[in-house]
Amino acid sequence: MMFAAAMAVAVAIDVALGWAAAIYARIGHPVTWIGWFIRSLDFRLNRESYSPSQRRVMGVVSVIAVVGLPTTCAAVIQALLPGGWAGALLTGILAWPLVAVRSMHEHVVAVAQPLVRGDVPAARHAVSMIVGRDPSVLDEAGVARAALESLAENTSDGIVAPLFWGVLLGLPGIVAYKAINTLDSMIGHRTPRHEAFGWASARLDDVANFIPARLTGLAFALSSKHPLEGMRTMLRDARKHRSPNAGWPEAALAAGLGVRLSGPRIYGDRIVEEPWLNAGASDPCAADINAGIVLYRRVVLLAGILLIALAAL
Repeated sequence: MMFAAAMAVAVAIDVALGWAAAIYARIGHPVTWIGWFIRSLDFRLNRESYSPSQRRVMGVVSVIAVVGLPTTCAAVIQALLPGGWAGALLTGILAWPLVAVRSMHEHVVAVAQPLVRGDVPAARHAVSMIVGRDPSVLDEAGVARAALESLAENTSDGIVAPLFWGVLLGLPGIVAYKAINTLDSMIGHRTPRHEAFGWASARLDDVANFIPARLTGLAFALSSKHPLEGMRTMLRDARKHRSPNAGWPEAALAAGLGVRLSGPRIYGDRIVEEPWLNAGASDPCAADINAGIVLYRRVVLLAGILLIALAAL
């Protein structure tokens, strides 16, 4: 299982180094490169003069281009790499930027630290870096909820899913997944501009995350102090979430911490009524974010152990 070994290398490098700000300042990041391509296509192909059906077709064309081009390049590179441990090492180095273990940890810690001190405005600013809702209306519980929901969902999107597709398909798999996920995050929204154009991106992202989201929920449940309760809550509440995938890790994390997540939230000038996950529990606080970070570390450790075990096979 050379690809499992490669993903273990990618995780190890990212945990140790992350993606340094100096590197980002010089060359950006592979996801920002993909983002530039998506913005370019959005500007050129998503025209207001087009009908919804034309926009949907152009969205499909964009998906094919954004996923196909970098994945083809990755497949060519993978074919040129040597086999064995040398190939695993090189594949892992190339896959490293596409695994977001350290950055996710740093972003959530940046929310927890000011919230623990009682500095809600600073915590709001930090949480605005990782969520789409308006942070100015969030109290302590709202900030904690937003941070934990982002932690749960991004553990799936930023870590488990890339590793899953990397283990299955190597460098082309992890590159294809990151392209799909970036498409969804940028244009997969139900807004007047992207309802039709981003339709294919959103549906493809749902498919790509179907198994990883459930594996992430299982990992959170197994890593908690009450794994059976975590699995029961996940199976009961996950389908209440508006997303077909995000509810699985969020429900498992909520049960693992003994808090409730999701629920009503504000996007722009709209109040979105969402059902609670683990509804009978209390709202989270700053201490629960730190507890969530500990659980996150356990999930990453579990993922690393599984990768090493697969590589040993």
